[in-house]
Amino acid sequence: METNRKRRRGDRKDAYLLRDLDAMHKFIPYLLPNRCDNEAVMSELIDLTAVNEYVAKKNASNPAFRYTLFHVLCAAIAKTVTLRPRLNCFVAGHRVYERKALSVSFVVKKRFEDNSYEALAIVDIDRQGQPPVDQIHDKVEKFVTSVRKHDKTDGTTDAMETLTKMPRFLLRIVVGILMWLDYHGWVPTWLTKDDPYNSSVFISNLGSIKMHASYHHLTNWGTNSLFAIIDEKHLHPFFNADGSYEMREALRLGLTVDERIADGVYFAKSITLLKKLLSEPELLDLPIQTPVEF
Repeated sequence: METNRKRRRGDRKDAYLLRDLDAMHKFIPYLLPNRCDNEAVMSELIDLTAVNEYVAKKNASNPAFRYTLFHVLCAAIAKTVTLRPRLNCFVAGHRVYERKALSVSFVVKKRFEDNSYEALAIVDIDRQGQPPVDQIHDKVEKFVTSVRKHDKTDGTTDAMETLTKMPRFLLRIVVGILMWLDYHGWVPTWLTKDDPYNSSVFISNLGSIKMHASYHHLTNWGTNSLFAIIDEKHLHPFFNADGSYEMREALRLGLTVDERIADGVYFAKSITLLKKLLSEPELLDLPIQTPVEF
């Protein structure tokens, strides 16, 4: 999409109003106004053979901060959203918008301990910059180092720390005002810029904590319409045409989407593209806007 086109009446500061929708997609947000009431849940089995080989090649030069499966999955999802722009849309104020920016968010645990704090990270993807896998690798390294070595937090966490010190009745009023501002797209940028629920994709790497799950809810706050859940790696049988099989490393990738932003065919083709990128991860070394046949 063009990110520098002229702003028109009805556009938001962070998104353009979709004006060419059919009547059904214009009407549905009035009939079903809440994002959480419109969740569509998908689960895909991903063969990690090609991804593991790709990560090994990227780490052959022994970089100080090693490439991981997480970086590749984030990059593949980011490229999929770039080439399938309806995935970067959201419904707010009963209207459908296409987001101007592309961003991926996730949670960083400072230490793998019960009482350790979490920090919320948002990686803004430059569509004209480095290949997606290198962008994500470098930006994740910078953020993780900042959180774990320098004990820094994110702006959203700092804001919540301040707000939760208020009396309950006052906090409820403040939250009500924020929800009203959110409906109109008027929430101040200093509140939304570090908020994962205002990103293109929220990714939860549950496999890193040995947890099995393929679903995470969306929220009625913010603009996030796509949640991805990375399950734990495991050995899985893959069958050949003759009935024989091979045990290969795989994982489940769960996706929760707001079904109002596109139709089933669009989602199905988007998943086909995502699986293509993970079966040929060298495509992630190309600029993020480079087309892919699938």
